[in-house]
Amino acid sequence: MQVDSKEIDAFLVELLTKVGKFLREDSIKKMSVATKKNRNDLVTNFDKKTEQYINGKIKDAYPEATIVSEEGYGDLVKDMSGLVFFVDPIDGTMNFVKRGDNFASMIGAYIDGEPLNGAIIDVMSNEIYHGGKEIGLFINDRKIDNPKNLPLVEGLVDVSAPMALANKFAVQDVIKKSSGFRVYGSAGIIFGHLLTGKEVMYMSYLAPWDLAAGRVMCEAAGMSVVSIDGAPINMLESQVVIVGTQKVVSEALKTLKAR
Repeated sequence: MQVDSKEIDAFLVELLTKVGKFLREDSIKKMSVATKKNRNDLVTNFDKKTEQYINGKIKDAYPEATIVSEEGYGDLVKDMSGLVFFVDPIDGTMNFVKRGDNFASMIGAYIDGEPLNGAIIDVMSNEIYHGGKEIGLFINDRKIDNPKNLPLVEGLVDVSAPMALANKFAVQDVIKKSSGFRVYGSAGIIFGHLLTGKEVMYMSYLAPWDLAAGRVMCEAAGMSVVSIDGAPINMLESQVVIVGTQKVVSEALKTLKAR
């Protein structure tokens, strides 16, 4: 299948610009909140409405594509052949509900299993991180350079709070070697920080829609995206993922204890 990365990039930016406007309006409206797997795994009526809107626009523009999305309005995707979009309508729903900021909307596009385009909107700041290996990386209309390949000792790290508190994989040993530890509650927000050099590593248990857009852009920026056990990333499964500068990921893998 022939696809145009620049064309998809423009489509994603236009789409997320509209989604951002809708979500900024929704953030001050009364919302219906439910739980999924546990009391801290929230979903709102706006998550569902936003996913339906995004998926509908993708199907209109790319009817041959398949969609993997969080709230169940996508396709049953069994392999990565063809053009596949990954949709996270509201990433950081707890932040959306409890504080009204630090949440994002994310879309990743893959072609025959290979990363193609990613786009993430930091909704409340109205900044869209977007691009891919073929076209470069941007924040809104501004092209950005790749972050420096810093070592662990020179940078801040993001680790999911449950993983850090439980010291899963001995991750506290990695944290202690870094400049400091941060938690934001949204993969999309953290990917923006990685792309701009504010942090040097992110480690968390991520679903495909949590990872897809950020993986495209971080790899395009020369960063490493690996699973905790060193196996290739499987974009149709949830897994523990480490994303960061090449130096940091190499250091982290030597320190972490996969078990």
